[in-house]
Amino acid sequence: MFAEIYLLRHGQTHFNAERRLQGQCNSPLTALGQRQAFAMGKTLAKQLGSQVNQWQIVSSPLGRTKQTSELVCRGMGISAKQVIYDARVQEVGLGDWEHEQIEQIVKRHPAFAARNDWYLEAPNGESLAQVQTRLRQWLEDYQGQKLIVVSHGLTGMILKAMLMEQDDEQIWLQERPQDALFHYRDKQLTKIAVDASLLHETAELPTMSASA
Repeated sequence: MFAEIYLLRHGQTHFNAERRLQGQCNSPLTALGQRQAFAMGKTLAKQLGSQVNQWQIVSSPLGRTKQTSELVCRGMGISAKQVIYDARVQEVGLGDWEHEQIEQIVKRHPAFAARNDWYLEAPNGESLAQVQTRLRQWLEDYQGQKLIVVSHGLTGMILKAMLMEQDDEQIWLQERPQDALFHYRDKQLTKIAVDASLLHETAELPTMSASA
């Protein structure tokens, strides 16, 4: 369906550091998260070389992914004006659990400690079928293109499973790193870690803040 995709998760946010659920609310990137985003851009620039301008960047419109995509563009050496924001790749809506700490949710529901898919039981949250429907529509609209996609942990897992034609149970066995990206081509998915030294570079980072 696609020529190629690079799939990125946003950098670490304050809620990530506090182990709070975000869903479709927002929390800005931490200093580490900003370095992770910039490092992913640098990694992409190295991967793509002179072809960097042949790729379309699509980002979730949530604040943390906007912030990440802008830093990715800076790392790639291109303008953030090239980014297309599309709500269909935004995070799974977690309803009443957004802002809550994971430990508190698991304390109320002890069985969740042995499961990886419990996020989808959030009261007033999105179902897996709803997320898959919006992602399927998005895939149809962008088929045949070379894309860099800036998305989220849960949505990224669901999208990767769809690309690889995996069953629903395999979704929740995947990684969702914030210091690596995934390359998809010809039904092959490859994890690409960023150079650890890039996570310590701060001189080129702009001062940024994410909107809610």
